[in-house]
Amino acid sequence: MAEDLIIIQSESKMQQYQSLLPQIEALISGEEDLTANLANISAALKEQFGWLWVGFYLVKKDELVLGPFQGPVACTRIKKGKGVCGKAWADIKTLIVDDVDQFPGHIACSSASRSEIVLPLIKDGIVVGVLDADSADLAHFDETDETYLNQIITYIKL
Repeated sequence: MAEDLIIIQSESKMQQYQSLLPQIEALISGEEDLTANLANISAALKEQFGWLWVGFYLVKKDELVLGPFQGPVACTRIKKGKGVCGKAWADIKTLIVDDVDQFPGHIACSSASRSEIVLPLIKDGIVVGVLDADSADLAHFDETDETYLNQIITYIKL
């Protein structure tokens, strides 16, 4: 597939995801390199939604280590249970944080981040990484984001 995306500017977040999902699936299908696919997924999400930061952390030994992302520089390593990413890893569940300043132990990689969603990447019942997105707006993420981001995760060959 050509590496061009059709970005729609719709008022409906659902319509934006519905347009983007088949494009992401086509973009990464046939490519077996995980880094390349995570990089393109990050870029596609950033292009479509304009989030402050979006990317991946991958489990390496006892830490999440920064992987492909789009946005300002980020924390390089996160311990299990620490911050939103580490807690999503430890709890093996998606976390949606409406106000990161109210999240106990939040790790502020960027002071501009106001809300966040983190989804675990699971292979054979084990978390192997997380998809993390940050917004400069409070309460930006919701169940629609969770549903469609989980769909994107299913496209990734871990």
